[in-house]
Amino acid sequence: MPPLDEGTLMYMPTTLPGLSITKAAELLQMQDRIIKSFPEVKTVFGKAGRAATATDPAPTEMFETIINLKPKAEWRPGVTTESLKAEMDRALQFPGVSNAWTMPIRARIDMLATGIRTPVGVKIFGSDLGEMEKIAKRVEAVLKGVPGTSSAYAERVIGGYYLDITPDRAALARYGLMVSDAQDAVSSALGGEAVTTTVEGRERYSVNVRYPRDLRDDPDAIGRNLLIALPNGGTVPLGEVASIERTRGPTSIRTENGQLAVYVFVDITGRDLGGYVAEARRTVADQVALPTGYQIAWSGQFEYLERAEARLMIVVPVTLMIIFLLLYLNFRRLAETLIVMLSLPFALVGGLWLMWWLGFNLSVAVAVGFIALAGVAAETGVIMLIYLDHALEELKARRASQGRVFTRADLHEAIMVGAVERVRPKMMTVVAIMAGLLPILWSTGAGSEVMQRIAVPMIGGMASSTILTLLVIPAVYALVKGVGLARFDPARDEIGVGAAPASGG
Repeated sequence: MPPLDEGTLMYMPTTLPGLSITKAAELLQMQDRIIKSFPEVKTVFGKAGRAATATDPAPTEMFETIINLKPKAEWRPGVTTESLKAEMDRALQFPGVSNAWTMPIRARIDMLATGIRTPVGVKIFGSDLGEMEKIAKRVEAVLKGVPGTSSAYAERVIGGYYLDITPDRAALARYGLMVSDAQDAVSSALGGEAVTTTVEGRERYSVNVRYPRDLRDDPDAIGRNLLIALPNGGTVPLGEVASIERTRGPTSIRTENGQLAVYVFVDITGRDLGGYVAEARRTVADQVALPTGYQIAWSGQFEYLERAEARLMIVVPVTLMIIFLLLYLNFRRLAETLIVMLSLPFALVGGLWLMWWLGFNLSVAVAVGFIALAGVAAETGVIMLIYLDHALEELKARRASQGRVFTRADLHEAIMVGAVERVRPKMMTVVAIMAGLLPILWSTGAGSEVMQRIAVPMIGGMASSTILTLLVIPAVYALVKGVGLARFDPARDEIGVGAAPASGG
């Protein structure tokens, strides 16, 4: 579907894993100040990391910034939503930060439906996270070279920093300790242990106790200062009965359909979704070699497009069959039915021209507009044929009562009566339809983008359909009905075509 302007932008940049809280806050404040400097921005509020909810497992390196915009009447002249996003994107170029732009409602729907918050996403499936990250980085590098790519970011899954504390079972046994003793000490000293609950009116707060930060801020301090109580009294430092090491591992683990998954987020600009994905697929297939057991799937809003295309492959032929059946039931003759059906492609030309002139891409809304146009174009064609048939039957009856042969000249006269002298009712039908649709072209507000793409094919198509109905259908009708008719009536026209009077001697 075409982008629905919500009146609010959502800026969702992503940086590399391992970002500290202090640096994340500094970077977030810097981005907010830059965004607020634009005169079209009313308020801006950013968030780094996850909120206090289990439904938003966002890492610290992923930001979400809500940008509330002023009414468009207060914007600078010539500024549109797309140009504003492009201008902000140029101003928010930071090393190691990949930008992505969307809107709040749309982002939530996309993330709930596909897990991808950008228009296009690439999912790498496999069994080893390290190898999958390498493939994702290669895909990211390739996609950055595809025309229309605004940003591409591959998840760095092996980018988290961890502190591994591994108990030494032999050393624990010498001191008469169990593994659970070391684990309990680490849990309470580093993680904290709830010792009591304080009551503040109707509020309850748990009180946790753990070592102060200067005693647990590095592995050496933890090994020296964290003490484990011995069964017979005394204590032993943790470093004596366990190894403490810094390691790197996955920041998060995604699974989909029972397989490990790594995502590549791709934001595009200036191109239609279907054309971009088709080119990106070819480029990735040519330049990225996948090891055995690994595969790539394309996701994001592209999934909606694929499902819509599959449905339209059924809906469009069924619609045309229904139109053909209704026409045949109306005329009871195959010739008139085919005249109307063959005219439909010509009626759609105006819709395509107007779409090209306004710069609209093909979407589901546009397809719906063309389906509606096909029905309306068939309706105007039916009106023309009804008048032509009526004029033809009247003239045939008149010629038969006069005992004269119906000729091609009579056919031409009937077509002139049925087509030219019946212009007003046909034009009233077309003008009434266009008058109802034209205001949609100048409409603004939420939902206007979708309505415009439904109305544009019908407005442009009605213009070309009018020309078709008044000029082409009568000509085709004359060709079909003129088969087998005489050029003149011998009983009426005594002098043949090309005959000259005899000269006197």
